[in-house]
Amino acid sequence: MSVPTAMLRWPSRGGRRRLALWSAAEIADATGGTASAEFQAAGVEIDSRDVVSGDLFFALRGESTDGHRFLDKAFANGAAAAVVDRPIPQPHVLVPDTNAALEALAAAARRRAWQSSGARVIGVTGSVGKTGVKEAIFAALQRHCEGAAHRSVRSYNNHVGVPLSLARMPESSRYGVFEMGMNHAGEIAGLTAQVRPNVAVITTIAPAHIENLGSEEAIADAKAEIFAGLEKGGTAVIPADSPHFARLRAAALRQGARVLSFGSAPDADMRLLDVIPAANGGSLVTAALGERRLCWSVAAPGEHWVANSLCVMAAVHAAIGGSGGDLGAAGLALAEMGGLKGRGARHRVPVPGGHALLIDESYNANPASMRATLAQLGSTPAIRRVAVLGSMKELGDFAPAFHAQLAAPVAEAEVDYAVLVGEEMGALASELRKAGAHPLGRAPAFAHCANPGEAIAALEEWGLAGGDAVLVKGSNSVGLARVVAHFAAREG
Repeated sequence: MSVPTAMLRWPSRGGRRRLALWSAAEIADATGGTASAEFQAAGVEIDSRDVVSGDLFFALRGESTDGHRFLDKAFANGAAAAVVDRPIPQPHVLVPDTNAALEALAAAARRRAWQSSGARVIGVTGSVGKTGVKEAIFAALQRHCEGAAHRSVRSYNNHVGVPLSLARMPESSRYGVFEMGMNHAGEIAGLTAQVRPNVAVITTIAPAHIENLGSEEAIADAKAEIFAGLEKGGTAVIPADSPHFARLRAAALRQGARVLSFGSAPDADMRLLDVIPAANGGSLVTAALGERRLCWSVAAPGEHWVANSLCVMAAVHAAIGGSGGDLGAAGLALAEMGGLKGRGARHRVPVPGGHALLIDESYNANPASMRATLAQLGSTPAIRRVAVLGSMKELGDFAPAFHAQLAAPVAEAEVDYAVLVGEEMGALASELRKAGAHPLGRAPAFAHCANPGEAIAALEEWGLAGGDAVLVKGSNSVGLARVVAHFAAREG
């Protein structure tokens, strides 16, 4: 006797039980493939190391590897079946192209969630803050309808991560939140065509990936590609304080979108009225939405999170149909949401004389986010402030100037010791060597290191002490997560 798909359950990584996500017949129908046997899958994976019992493994082909090489590992880890382009002994769906099959399954997931529950989809992009904003929107929508919201995990925001995240979307989902990233023009256009958002969010425009795009205007145009995928009657959520606001608004209107702006500008739709610092390092925010006045707490510290919270509130307002009834729940989500690993997580590290605060911003960096997190460090109560700053990548010919310009925010944050990591940080080191670089008449002590190992040694030699606040931030490829891991391992 066969068991109904919806009743089948598997354990997940967190110990919770998972319902079936896809049957063999559904996968074959969506991808145009042929199933070798009946099976049900509880999840979708593309990395054999991440497979757990009940997962469907896609053997994708990449430029440097072939997922078919890892089929034995995937099945050893408990895969229920695989999507392959050649027959194998284990349960599988045979397709001509596994990469195209993943996109087809993603489209089927988007379609069936709409048909089943009228799911509304939110797409998020931007130069800074998109992962944090995506997570906050998800947390808010989870409060609105617990268990019926879905989102892309980690930073799965590229040509593989987006369809993978869509393919994982349960049929019962009422909301889906998906992050979209890019390095070149045209990439978001392809992603938004898959996501087909009802709400398209741009967090901000800053000189990230300027090496490939050449100007902030070109970056704005590339991010605005997200509006091309908007469903009819969709909403564009854009930053009113951006110098590129008019450009973004025009791009949204060309796609027939309703525009909902956020920020401190007088005509912003979700308009900041007041910010009061909170005792926990966060903020108490008051804003206006039309004639309504809203107030919420933001647990995450920093002025950039005040702006992020306005963006989140605007997106949630658009997603829930403008009823506004659950904006209070969204505010509670913001009040409870702490920092993410690599994006603001905080560690209390035992050191001589007490504890040091370690702020983990090691996942990414560009000029705008560097200034924002240095300002956050400057507002953090501390006996001494330490900044471990890694090179900002993909700035091209602009790199020396952008790195040198960090001297001012380093000074304004009253950094006592700076550890600069990577070749590009040489421009900042040169700036800090100049007499009078610090507006208070002194430059911070600093070390210029080639790699994270040298950075760890420099910090150990300098000697962290109780009451220190340490910011670690750089582009992910610099590897400063290693610095965080080294010191956070002492936490407990």
